[in-house]
Amino acid sequence: MRPSMGAALGVALAQVHHVQAQDLSQFVLPLTGSVNGGNTFPGVSLPFGVVKLGPDLYTGSDSYSGYQSTGNFIGFSLLHESGTGGAPKYGVVAQLPAVGTIDNPLTDHSVGRSQADNARLGYYKSSMSNGVTVEMGATSKAGMYKYQFPANANGTNVIVDVSHVLPSFRGQGLGQNYLGGNISVETTDKGVRYQGSGSYDNGWNRAPKWTVYFCGYFDQQASFKTFLGKAASGSDLVDYSDAPMQESTARLGAVFSFNTTQVTSRVGVSFISSEQACSNVDSEIPAGTPLKTLEDDVKTAWNSQVLSKITTTDTSNTTKLQLLYSSLYHMSLIPTNKTGENPLWSSNEPYYDDIFTFWDLFRCTTALMHILQPVAYEEFIRSLVDIWRHDGFLPDGRSSFFNGATQGGSNADNVLADAYVKGVRGDINWDDAFAAMVTDAETVPPNNNDPRDSSSSTKEGRGALPDWINRGFITTKYRRSVSRAVEYAGNDFGLYQVAKGLGKTEEADKYLNRSRNWRNQWNPNLQALGFSGFLGPIDENGNFKNQDPLSCGGCYWGDDYYQGLPMEYSFNAHHDINKLIELSGGQEQFVARLEKLFEGGVSSGNSQFNHTLFNPGNEPSFTSPYLFNYAGRQDLSVKHSRYVANSYYAPTAAGLPGNSDAGAMESWVLWSMIGLYPMTGQTTFLIGSPWFRDLTIDLGTGKKLVITALGAAADSYYVQSLKVNGESWDKAWVTWEDVFANGGTMDFVLGPQPADWATGPPPPSPATEGA
Repeated sequence: MRPSMGAALGVALAQVHHVQAQDLSQFVLPLTGSVNGGNTFPGVSLPFGVVKLGPDLYTGSDSYSGYQSTGNFIGFSLLHESGTGGAPKYGVVAQLPAVGTIDNPLTDHSVGRSQADNARLGYYKSSMSNGVTVEMGATSKAGMYKYQFPANANGTNVIVDVSHVLPSFRGQGLGQNYLGGNISVETTDKGVRYQGSGSYDNGWNRAPKWTVYFCGYFDQQASFKTFLGKAASGSDLVDYSDAPMQESTARLGAVFSFNTTQVTSRVGVSFISSEQACSNVDSEIPAGTPLKTLEDDVKTAWNSQVLSKITTTDTSNTTKLQLLYSSLYHMSLIPTNKTGENPLWSSNEPYYDDIFTFWDLFRCTTALMHILQPVAYEEFIRSLVDIWRHDGFLPDGRSSFFNGATQGGSNADNVLADAYVKGVRGDINWDDAFAAMVTDAETVPPNNNDPRDSSSSTKEGRGALPDWINRGFITTKYRRSVSRAVEYAGNDFGLYQVAKGLGKTEEADKYLNRSRNWRNQWNPNLQALGFSGFLGPIDENGNFKNQDPLSCGGCYWGDDYYQGLPMEYSFNAHHDINKLIELSGGQEQFVARLEKLFEGGVSSGNSQFNHTLFNPGNEPSFTSPYLFNYAGRQDLSVKHSRYVANSYYAPTAAGLPGNSDAGAMESWVLWSMIGLYPMTGQTTFLIGSPWFRDLTIDLGTGKKLVITALGAAADSYYVQSLKVNGESWDKAWVTWEDVFANGGTMDFVLGPQPADWATGPPPPSPATEGA
């Protein structure tokens, strides 16, 4: 008998409830992207949590997140970041279990693995070659270690080395340094407690001295010795005794020795005081808390706060689900919510730290954070403005309470503009936010004399403003001149958007005009692959320099282009696409240029990507697969974005095409799965092709975007037709108001061959005259 419509609907609703109610954390594989340069953190953390408890490995190369799949354990520390580069950050507040007699705790006590680490959401376990296993759990500001020592161990110990920090071996002057600290130890009724602080500097953002405070408990009786070294490095001992306290700029710490093979430790951190660190651990992990409780609480938090924001009943392909939820996980580890833990100023505003970096995140990560985490996102925006109030500039990158690593433009401007045009208001003071953006646009930041680029500041702001303001382009007097020019144009477009919204007509006109100055960097005489006209370098006399559009030299801090080819950057004027199409020779030539990006064997590099000019592992290429939508070829956007995602992403340890960049890579593939792509600073979303037969995005306050895809299959992903909110749709784009502001529906019909369905107006090009 054919079931009634009501019965069928009841079954469907039951299936939806089942999927939404299940533990989505089972699909999170924390080791995804942890090797092959992905640098993700696989340990234990809450969403945007301060504590990220996991292992620190030594291999002779940089362990950015602490983790490497090979090497020796040198500690297990509470503070880490995920998906960063340049040089490691943190790896502090550590413990290291050791067997036998510890004659000198400052010598090398590193130890190898006996088997691969076991990582699942909320739980991490390492097995060491000395027979010790370490299980770990965490809360927002505290962590737990559960040690199992071998029965035949001739001495069970835990070393707490305050000088422990993740080193760097790249020789760029970014390696972290231990600058001093203190530790005090006291016995308690049930065990022993230690507290103190450590001060450090440097890391990828070239930070000055910062301090973290700690408070740790061992919940078993223990004897202890404190130790003091001769210097901030080295293994010479000055004191190793039962002294209850040490304080120095030299290495110091304590060794705890036990008469049992099972040892549990709880440690809290704070950036305010050791008393606050004790309060954090006492409130978040009271004595007697089982490790399993911490794991369950972490799973609950991730399920409710992050994973449940995107759900589907299309559960037949476990690999796709693992990629979906592992990507959601890794894009939600940092920035870090350090509200209440800011030592620099008192404020009623939230405080978020560990931003790596807006150069990486502004293209598509922050836009997704806004959709999935609207409350945290508003807090994040407020925090940015408050940083400007107290530090003088918005950050592009920031960590340990210090701005640093501005690779291109002042891309916080793009993030603020994106939030503004999409209606983020709440408690944000938009007059202050715009004033912060004007600081970026008008005030030259002091040169911080970064040896990688001594031409202007790499700390914050726009160091090449003198050229940009006075000449309307950027000369080779300043490093990364070409890539900075096209980014400065995008930054100024962001100012235009906010000024227009605030009714500041004069400022809006000024910055709209300035946003078109990327055109002054366009050299019509540069040629490659049969195409003429690319963004090119200009010497200090104002003359174009010759440049191979297929080469960026070292593509680093001291070059004309940063981490992208001239041909890649020549597609990056996303606010002025119609003019870009015109300069490229019209729509047909624009499409041909884009197609050439994805052709194998064209590049002399990118061997891991079949020698394409397109580099899926670096952000300047992120938007390019979707630009076909501007030229009437939405099918090619689908073709190339789907190929890139299928070829270079997987829920495996080596499953990212490059450095995660704090979730930037993961957010790119998430947009591919959703079937949309954001144009930051605009309300436009370019339409791709969804991966699942149905997808529900929880937008908060009861609003949802429901996406269906009839005919979706591995070989059936070209759009045949689309309805938006029940109406037939012929545009290759939607706006924020169409589907996100109040929720909505997008109903796709997909097939194995392209169809000419997007016959309506092209996406807007808001900076182009007459557009």
